[in-house]
Amino acid sequence: MANNKVKFGLSNVVMAKMNVGEGGAITYDTPIAIPGAVNLSLEPQGDTNDFYADNVIYFSSSTNQGYEGDLEIAMIPDSIRTAIMGEHKDTNDVYIETADDKFENFAFGFQIEGDQKGRRYWYYNCSLTRPNTNGATIEASKEPQTDTLTIKAMARLTDHKVRTFIEPTENNVAVYNAFFDSVYESQLSI
Repeated sequence: MANNKVKFGLSNVVMAKMNVGEGGAITYDTPIAIPGAVNLSLEPQGDTNDFYADNVIYFSSSTNQGYEGDLEIAMIPDSIRTAIMGEHKDTNDVYIETADDKFENFAFGFQIEGDQKGRRYWYYNCSLTRPNTNGATIEASKEPQTDTLTIKAMARLTDHKVRTFIEPTENNVAVYNAFFDSVYESQLSI
């Protein structure tokens, strides 16, 4: 398979609630699909520190504090509101947000297309903030309004893994095809 020269497109967005058990063991619920992906921008977080000696940068170090950014989607699925955002649905199918809602950490997956093949990602330990509520009047044409979720992706406490990604090769087609069936866990111990 040829390598990508460019990337474009965003699809297959999923979230899987993270569960921390006794002794810190981490498991994930079945991923929830989030249709209507519009845009994603995750920027690296962390500092770079330079040490100068002999009139040059003698040593440079950086820290990996994960990523932070925005996911723009057509509309937040109700299943994400209850499973991740902690909202409650009453017997009349009314969704209720309270000041005591507990947001859950989750794994975040998505696919970015390339000119040759798609690259699939999992970020292992993510949190999000409450989204804005917005709308707009209909003018000459109907312009869809979108929802934006601010996501922070951090290292897992158990193994410090932040993210993983895969592109299809002759050796991993089955793994690539099943990559979003559950959160991928590497057999490699780091």
